[in-house]
Amino acid sequence: MSSEATPVQDSGSITSPPASAGSPTSPEALQLPAKFRERSPSPMRGFLIPSPLPTRRNRTYSAAARAAEGPVFTGVCKCFCRSKGHGFITPSDGGNDIFVHISDIEGEYVPVEGDEVSYKVCSIPPKLEKVQAVEVTITHLKPGTKHETWGGSIISK
Repeated sequence: MSSEATPVQDSGSITSPPASAGSPTSPEALQLPAKFRERSPSPMRGFLIPSPLPTRRNRTYSAAARAAEGPVFTGVCKCFCRSKGHGFITPSDGGNDIFVHISDIEGEYVPVEGDEVSYKVCSIPPKLEKVQAVEVTITHLKPGTKHETWGGSIISK
């Protein structure tokens, strides 16, 4: 027998001998330089969005009951993106911005920046350290802005 390694045919598949570190088929030689693309600036870039997004549909009954019993807070819509389905509310008493999901918005209008809102809060799993706004209702529309209904009609006031 010779000491050379030869390809072995086993049940229809061909295996080749292991490549040495200096050979052109080694994993080190096949790595391509990583390309990084510049990310465009986004108004939501500095915010941490929970994953997976907590929605009304996947919220537990007990979490919904705790939120319904809680106090009502007020704030101003900082930003909301209808296509992404979420945004943030700045509380009127100060503090960190609060995440809001599209499924938790009540009423006929899509919130825009500057709208005054009232909301309740609900803890976000898994550690229940963060909160999100639920039962969000627009109390005052920002004057001089165009508002869109969920059906797509644009109302300017």
